[in-house]
Amino acid sequence: MDRIRIVGGNALNGIIPISGAKNAALPLMIASLLTSDTLTLENVPHLADVEGLIRILGNHGVDIAVNGRREHQDGSYSRTVHFTCRTVADTTAPYELVSKMRASFWVIGPLLAREGQARVSLPGGCAIGTRPVDLFIEGLTALGAEMEIDGGYINAKAPKGGLIGARYTFPKVSVGATHVMLMAASLANGTTVIGNAAREPEVVDLANCLIAMGAKISGAGTSTITIEGVPSLSGARHRVLPDRIETGTYAMAVAMTGGDVTLSGTDITLLDTAVEAIRRAGAEVSAVEGGIRVIGHGDQIRPVDIVTEPFPGFPTDLQAQFMGLMTRANGISHVTETIFENRFMHVQELARLGAKITLSGQTARIEGVTRLRGAPVMATDLRASVSLVIAGLAAEGETMVSRVYHLDRGFEWLEEKLTRCGAIVERISD
Repeated sequence: MDRIRIVGGNALNGIIPISGAKNAALPLMIASLLTSDTLTLENVPHLADVEGLIRILGNHGVDIAVNGRREHQDGSYSRTVHFTCRTVADTTAPYELVSKMRASFWVIGPLLAREGQARVSLPGGCAIGTRPVDLFIEGLTALGAEMEIDGGYINAKAPKGGLIGARYTFPKVSVGATHVMLMAASLANGTTVIGNAAREPEVVDLANCLIAMGAKISGAGTSTITIEGVPSLSGARHRVLPDRIETGTYAMAVAMTGGDVTLSGTDITLLDTAVEAIRRAGAEVSAVEGGIRVIGHGDQIRPVDIVTEPFPGFPTDLQAQFMGLMTRANGISHVTETIFENRFMHVQELARLGAKITLSGQTARIEGVTRLRGAPVMATDLRASVSLVIAGLAAEGETMVSRVYHLDRGFEWLEEKLTRCGAIVERISD
């Protein structure tokens, strides 16, 4: 099992290219099930989750061709991937596939809309929370689908003439359920109005792609989205938006270690709330041509309190990284998690590096320390794992991060990108 070795103490200086967003690429790939034409996606990141979904879509009959690798100066690249589903080969998404990647459950929307039926395994829980599927079931039921849970699977069936447009308001904001409703309603008969919809940039990216495919959607990026169903969708060419979580992660790494880094190929408007928090912590963050410039002052970090919220609030996917930054702040800060009920598993691992963190319910109290010291640590989930990398970059001595397969799910060429900016980071394969 691979590990990552980090020798801390070096400031970061240089350019880090930001990859396409994993959280946008996955629903965009699933949208290929909605059409018999080819959907071409540019800027697709090379990640374990993307490769896993490619295999899952192949099970449903999607033909996939990869080309257009464009080499970057640091060895990373963006890819162009062509997805073609002439006919759906199988409307069942089995447990052995869905259990490996929760987002694969989202195929239920396109399969139901295009084929009128779907049998999809319940995804179960995960390390950071249960994330139940009741919102998906209620939303698709509002479109006329018959939903039955049997033997760990959801058996879904559309009315004889297809799904029917409806007005539905989510009782709780859900990015995944909003993705599914967008895709399903695009081929429904009539107009669908989604209330309390997720407003994340990844939802807007999916809507823009669906519009390019011929869907009629308005209001994406607001809490009310209107979809006028169409009989069919065509192929399209779409570029995956930059990864705002990767952007924020590297910005926090610079803020913690010091240095001067340009994050290229990204957009500061994708993470206004996080940028403001990083600035309040003492780093300089500014928009420049083609990206964002971050200047850090590692020994002058100020304490900042944050609360995770749905977009445009502070992203839950940056909570662990920000907590890592706050471990070196000159004072006491508080991090409150409101999205997932079990997303503080990184706390004990940060403590191994010398962090002083106490938990009270969903709030962590972080007392900044003058220095962290390297130690063996273990990744518990995707975002927690990269918080340990950030802390390791600022710690004295050597930090060894194990179970880095979590990192491979969401960060493309992480070691290479950091090494190019002066960090001592290497992957060790046992």
